[in-house]
Amino acid sequence: MSVAVQRMVLRDLTRQDVPQVLAIEQSAYSHPWTQGHFVDALASGYHCVGLWDGEALVAYLVAMPGVQETHLLNVTVAPEQQGQGLARRLLQDWLDWSRAQGAMQVWLEVRESNARALQVYAHAGFVRVHIRKDYYPMDRTRREHAVVMSLNLD
Repeated sequence: MSVAVQRMVLRDLTRQDVPQVLAIEQSAYSHPWTQGHFVDALASGYHCVGLWDGEALVAYLVAMPGVQETHLLNVTVAPEQQGQGLARRLLQDWLDWSRAQGAMQVWLEVRESNARALQVYAHAGFVRVHIRKDYYPMDRTRREHAVVMSLNLD
């Protein structure tokens, strides 16, 4: 991890951060989460953390606690910041938080076509456990499969 990435600050997201989160979300995805998704995640007490470079939000993660497990709902790095290890830093924070919650296992879904994310998750020790057919929208008529991945924390 570069020194620049190490100097970036992780902190919990707040309602006031949602406009910056939405700007990144909309620049990164063809089917972005809405403001309501982020507001609901914050109101529900989910693990919502941002990675800040000074005053600028550069990446964020949203995870949901469960019974002895957590589920990654969204991890996004601003397109111009990708490839610097920011997602790995957020994933490590999520895994540390999950262990602190008493989780024994963590789960995520990723688009089958997202080779970069699949590589990051595999490098972190995640294994493929299932394919969810037609999970993600691609356009008005087509959908894409999701790869379900898991990591045991024990």
